[in-house]
Amino acid sequence: MSPSPARRLLRRTGALLAAAPLLAALPLLPGAAPASADTPMTTAAANATGTKTVDVAVNQLSPVAPTAQDTLTVTGTITNNGRQAVTDAHVGLRVGTSYGGRSEIDDAAKNGSGGSPDGTEVASKYAQKVAKLAPGATQDFALSVPVKELHLGADGVYQISAALMGQTAAQPYDQTLGIQRTFLPWQPAAASTRTRTTALWPLISETHLTAETGTNEQQTPVFNDDSLARQIRPGGRLQQMLALGDDLDVTWVIDPDLLASVDAMTEAYKIKGANGKFTSGKDQAIAKEWLSDLQTAVQGRKVVTLPFADPDLASLAHSGTKVTGSLGHLKDATDAAVSTVDTILHVKADTSYAWPAEGAVDPDIVKVATSAGADKIIARSDTFPETGNLAYTPSAARPIGGGATAVVADARLSTAFQGDMARAENSTLAVQEFLAQSLMLTKQTAKQRSVVVAPQRMPTTSQAHSMAQALHALQDGTWTQPQSLSAATKAKPDPGATTRVPSTRAYPKSLRKQELSGEAFEQIQGTQSDLENFKVVLTDQSRVVTPFGRAMDREMSASWRSRTGTSASFRDGVSTYLSDITSQVALIEKSGVRLSGRSATIPVSVQNNLWQDVDHLVLRLTSDNGTRLKIGDGVSEDKAVKIASGHSQSVKFTTTAKATGPITVYAQLYTEDNQPYGEKIAFQVDATEITPTVMLVIGGGVLLLVLAGFRMYTHRKRTAAAQQQDDEPQDDDAAAQSEPEDPSAPTARADVPQQPSDPMADTASESAAPSGPGERVDR
Repeated sequence: MSPSPARRLLRRTGALLAAAPLLAALPLLPGAAPASADTPMTTAAANATGTKTVDVAVNQLSPVAPTAQDTLTVTGTITNNGRQAVTDAHVGLRVGTSYGGRSEIDDAAKNGSGGSPDGTEVASKYAQKVAKLAPGATQDFALSVPVKELHLGADGVYQISAALMGQTAAQPYDQTLGIQRTFLPWQPAAASTRTRTTALWPLISETHLTAETGTNEQQTPVFNDDSLARQIRPGGRLQQMLALGDDLDVTWVIDPDLLASVDAMTEAYKIKGANGKFTSGKDQAIAKEWLSDLQTAVQGRKVVTLPFADPDLASLAHSGTKVTGSLGHLKDATDAAVSTVDTILHVKADTSYAWPAEGAVDPDIVKVATSAGADKIIARSDTFPETGNLAYTPSAARPIGGGATAVVADARLSTAFQGDMARAENSTLAVQEFLAQSLMLTKQTAKQRSVVVAPQRMPTTSQAHSMAQALHALQDGTWTQPQSLSAATKAKPDPGATTRVPSTRAYPKSLRKQELSGEAFEQIQGTQSDLENFKVVLTDQSRVVTPFGRAMDREMSASWRSRTGTSASFRDGVSTYLSDITSQVALIEKSGVRLSGRSATIPVSVQNNLWQDVDHLVLRLTSDNGTRLKIGDGVSEDKAVKIASGHSQSVKFTTTAKATGPITVYAQLYTEDNQPYGEKIAFQVDATEITPTVMLVIGGGVLLLVLAGFRMYTHRKRTAAAQQQDDEPQDDDAAAQSEPEDPSAPTARADVPQQPSDPMADTASESAAPSGPGERVDR
């Protein structure tokens, strides 16, 4: 018999109780994994040992380059990443020895935290005590130490650290549980020879304007989104770049496309949504204010203007030169830059500088850059390395032959703020490292040099703030002095500096992968060809050439790097829109035509739905068989076409049929230089034979018409004779003797109009002259 339900329940309960100790011991077995919910915390705690037990973050150091009379203040946070509480702890400052060169600073920056404690801790009275820091807990700290208590020696760059000393239950003795190192530039008195430093301040943005414009007279511009408005609003990236740059001694580097885009926002504009629908832009006031502030900021300042839309010079050099006509866009973009900056900013644009992406150059890039008139190339030292044995960083200017100059920016200074500067800790460390590298560069030699800082093209808001803080410190410091880019370019080059441009093979592979492909330039050139073919028929070419010309400049922008899909979508949008407006001038589809005689006229209609008149078009009608059907005097005939805006026109061709049956006829529009325009249409012309029977019927009809005419003629003769007799005077007897009038005889009535016979045909032959521009046309 089976056990009872109560007995089965008792057995299961006993089994569970017996297994409980085994389940509890599983986490203690070798290789046993802890519960998933506790895994991250347990792993972090296991790694947080030694000097990494506590994370020390230095969020602010002030002043960034102190003098002897200053008090150094360091603030930050400490976070216990260990598994045990930290007790009897304090946070203090440590001062290490000075660095001997720029490479030592590089190595120290890689080991900013952790490792063995180094340096000497300043007096304990300046430390901040921490009674207890529980696992996972975070606490702020603030240390203030008179600079004289740091006991700094000779001028130079010193290591300074914020370190936490404390104990844990597992290690109940004082030890360094966390440390964060940074750099302290020490140049209290003015240097005997200051480094002349040029800082570029870029105002560059992504592409925002599309090729589309409204069909109204003002050609309302269309933006692909509302991101530009967000950037120029208070707190936005470009608004912050403008405000920060206005307070710095920098050289402005401006993309004219940004100016043109913001200027387009000062009037009515549209925003195209992802669903294709348009909304009206509402930030005209903000756009006007931003442009006004920029106009004020650049007055009397050096302004370097990039070609319109900041073309990718490396992509042009490596792929674009293989596509005929691509280099012509660079020259057009340079010309457009001059007019744009002059019109909007009212300053003279300096277009003599070229700035390849990341400052990477090779002979092909230099050749492309100089082809558009730029004889100064902004390079960067990590892609233009020194091949000599110079013991110091040379001046930026390098003659590279052909009348061109490479302005080689310092890579360490130029890339200092490319990380995540939104965290205060990262920003503080970046600023201190930037200043340390700058001071160490100055101390390399007593020879005065000119150094250029060329940061990333589009820094974030936090990166811009970090850059501005560092540049302010340089301008107010004691070892550098600001200098314009033109002055740095004219500075005497170092004789031992490298002047040889790196080879094409040395160009960084990582940057080459970001470039526009040859297919992209082929598509751009295809759009250019379509535009050339379209503009010749327009009476106001600027309405089309200008927006599409600037759109093709944007298609080559360096801002598309690493955004292959987005750039392809933009190019597709430009070419598609051009095709759409080109198709507004087209032939109207035509049904078959039946010819009932040997010759007739065939109308073909052309429509123009553009905002402007079109001219310089030729309509060609061609017979598929010139022997059977002639168009005009041969196989084909051309007729000039000129159509007013919003109208259609019917163009008529004289044809002659030599045989019966269907014949295919083709109609095609051409430009005056014999280039096909639009789609060709085909239709059939059916010529019918006039048979003898038909001729006999027609002859009989003609005979009947002649007889009817003769009868009407004789009738009118008799009527006229009778009327004359009535008008003659007669005596009563004669009247009485006259015969009575026949009531059945026809009489003339005054209310019936009399029509003379018409010897002409009922339907005149159709005129071959073109119809008026607004008439109804045959399809």
